[in-house]
Amino acid sequence: MLNFAIETARQAGHLLLEKFDRRIAVMKKGDINLVTEADLASEALIIERIKSHHPRHSILAEESGEAVIIGGENKWKWIIDPLDGTTNYAHGYPCFCVTLALEHEGEIVIGVTYDPTRAELFAAEKGQGASLDNKPIRVSAETKLAESLIVTGFPYDFKQKENFERNLTNFLMKSRGVRRDGSAAIDMAYVACGRFDGFWEEGLNPWDVAAGKLLIEEAGGQVTYYDGSPFGIYAPPICASNGKIHQQMLGVLR
Repeated sequence: MLNFAIETARQAGHLLLEKFDRRIAVMKKGDINLVTEADLASEALIIERIKSHHPRHSILAEESGEAVIIGGENKWKWIIDPLDGTTNYAHGYPCFCVTLALEHEGEIVIGVTYDPTRAELFAAEKGQGASLDNKPIRVSAETKLAESLIVTGFPYDFKQKENFERNLTNFLMKSRGVRRDGSAAIDMAYVACGRFDGFWEEGLNPWDVAAGKLLIEEAGGQVTYYDGSPFGIYAPPICASNGKIHQQMLGVLR
């Protein structure tokens, strides 16, 4: 099923890239959050492929801004984000991706993230490691937060997040630098391949983190809640790292 996930992500990514340079319709699904016709077209492509090839599988999708379970049975469940980084995409900023994961009886067993602007395909299968363009990847070897490059995202309601400003300031002061690219799935893929050393964010949805969680763990990293307990994709917040700086990151977040 990994090959099916890879091919599906590539097809959806190519569709996004075809529409990227055109003037596309942009709609609001909240005061700030956006959805484009590209989101909807990519989602339709992914759902149709899953229904055709795996009709008994269910699908968790963000259809028109609402989380829905589509068809099938919950033993096998696809968790999809047809366009992660919609705001970037709508503004012509080339940092976005397609990301999808397969959950089997509550455990993520396949994760794929495809960045069509760089033609980079990140993939992982439970127990089989993680790869970038079919070459094995590992998290970074950095052991000091002070020398680490950290990445985060800003939740749409960050003004209501009591500790958001504190955490951001502390990481800016205690790390080599903090980046914010606007795509959690790409951020997590970059932790998996060692481009970033750590990642934290609040307010994410299952489809934002499902593939990334598996990518990081299969690449040798660690993913938890802020208190260090095991992370579940259905409830934020998330702290992910190469494992070596994890306790130092948790010390900032506690």
